[in-house]
Amino acid sequence: MLFKNRQEAGFKLGQKLKSYSNNSEAIVLALARGGVPVAYEAAKLLNLSLDVIVVRKIGAPANPELALGAITLDGQTVWDQTLIEGLRVSQSYLDQKIKLKKQEVLRRQKLYRGQKPPLILKDKIVILIDDGIATGSSILAAVKSVKTSGPNKIIIATPVIAADTIEKLKSTVDELIYLSAPIFFMSVGSFYDNFEQTEDEEVVKLLTKNRGKYRLLDFIK
Repeated sequence: MLFKNRQEAGFKLGQKLKSYSNNSEAIVLALARGGVPVAYEAAKLLNLSLDVIVVRKIGAPANPELALGAITLDGQTVWDQTLIEGLRVSQSYLDQKIKLKKQEVLRRQKLYRGQKPPLILKDKIVILIDDGIATGSSILAAVKSVKTSGPNKIIIATPVIAADTIEKLKSTVDELIYLSAPIFFMSVGSFYDNFEQTEDEEVVKLLTKNRGKYRLLDFIK
């Protein structure tokens, strides 16, 4: 265990991101759901606006926690072809999962952002935060989605990342920031003392609290 909970991890991560404090061009984007409590604490420390990007992992048939890939609201996908081929996963299985995950992404997007206009990220500094990174599929899908908006800089920030995932991510963004990179990485939750599931209600509450402090007019259409 490295962190008591996501709140402590977020505060510590925020300290490592101090160079972006009070930057009017920067915005924190959390991967929902588990990344939101971490990102909220970091954004609060940095005095930055917080919003959310919804990404859904597509798990293996016999092991849902093993990511074959991930998908975002705008259809950006990332696949682990080696794993898919090694497990002999059928295209029909993938097609079925894509359909279901798209529905869930849309549901969460509507719940978390409501009627708020899409974010404008062109020429902005985007700090993508998750509670931990194992294979990197989810965060890579988020990066692909954000890149379509033409940001000036993309930063991945996370409390803990699998050591063998670092190189895979480094070349995709401008900066990769993390607190710990263990060689032996069983699961993200194994590095937290308290890793209870983040519920929809908590996501909405934290996003609302942040929006109550900041006006996002610079970031929305």
